[in-house]
Amino acid sequence: MVKCVSSFLLFSLLSVQAMSAENHIDLHQPKDFVDITTVAPDVQVDMRYFTSHNFIGRPIKGYNAPVCLLTRPAANALKQVADRLRPFGLTLKIYDCYRPQSAVNDFIAWAKDPSQNQMKNEFYPQVEK
Repeated sequence: MVKCVSSFLLFSLLSVQAMSAENHIDLHQPKDFVDITTVAPDVQVDMRYFTSHNFIGRPIKGYNAPVCLLTRPAANALKQVADRLRPFGLTLKIYDCYRPQSAVNDFIAWAKDPSQNQMKNEFYPQVEK
């Protein structure tokens, strides 16, 4: 079985690289962005905001497919990391990539409604909402 490697640093890199896609991803793939699996096929993608298994408990607006879009330089950099991990039986697991503005708006609306806390026990048990 392939072991997964994930880190806060990787998440931060992906979040920064994805920010420029905010206004374009809802309707089409942003110019100069690629699906990470076309560049690094062995990378695992877990797009939780496309599913109900996330801190809100439902799919997030703007995540129209379980696809990880990144700038080509970010995808190429992650491919290099994946290539270095492969001999050790390891791979990368990516949880989030692009962040469309509609998703940010959805998060803000959710945060303002204290009654929406069905995922509190799993995702933020120590945080008051």
